Amino acid sequence: MSPRPRRVGVLVAVALAALAADIVSKIIVVSTLQDREPVRLLGGLLTLRETRNSGAAFSIGTGYTIVFTLIACGVVVAILRTARNLRSAPWAVCLGLLLGGAVGNLIDRLLRAPAPLKGHVVDWIQLPHWPVFNLADSAIVCGGVLAVLLAARGLQVDGTRLKDEGSGADEAPDEGGSPDPEPSSGKGDAPEGGATEDAAAGESEGQAEVPAPEEKS
Repeated sequence: MSPRPRRVGVLVAVALAALAADIVSKIIVVSTLQDREPVRLLGGLLTLRETRNSGAAFSIGTGYTIVFTLIACGVVVAILRTARNLRSAPWAVCLGLLLGGAVGNLIDRLLRAPAPLKGHVVDWIQLPHWPVFNLADSAIVCGGVLAVLLAARGLQVDGTRLKDEGSGADEAPDEGGSPDPEPSSGKGDAPEGGATEDAAAGESEGQAEVPAPEEKS
């Protein structure tokens, strides 16, 4: 199996898992918590309450439901287009979380009251000093954090790393640069050595030509 289908399979599996968890949890929450008192767990650290959100994740931007619906559609399309070049398992998990979370909230906006494209998202998880959210919001946040970490490490969607490309560029000048100067082979010193030898030979010949003193009878 080629790397590309395997990575897309990871994306689809993660997206379906996140989407299924979000849909099932919302069905349970609507059937058990709607119009009822909140359920407090862990000494009030975790509260389960059913609320409807017309804005983005964590109740941000309420009143702009159509805008966020169109943005969610754009995010889904962008992720699907990016998946064509997906060859990284970590990025597959990241994009799968983003896709599953975006589709989970998009389904609420398209199908729930008060109207298509204006549907309110079901939120049900509340922590102290934190807006109410759902599992789709959690998947989006986890996917976003993972994307930042992967980008910081230089890992790209196609599985390559930015630092690998940079190191190759840095090494290129070294490969094409001028070689280090080689140690002298001694040929350049030959004239000096030869001149010394010639001078020594000349002195020897001069000494040989000096006539010996004549003996007196």
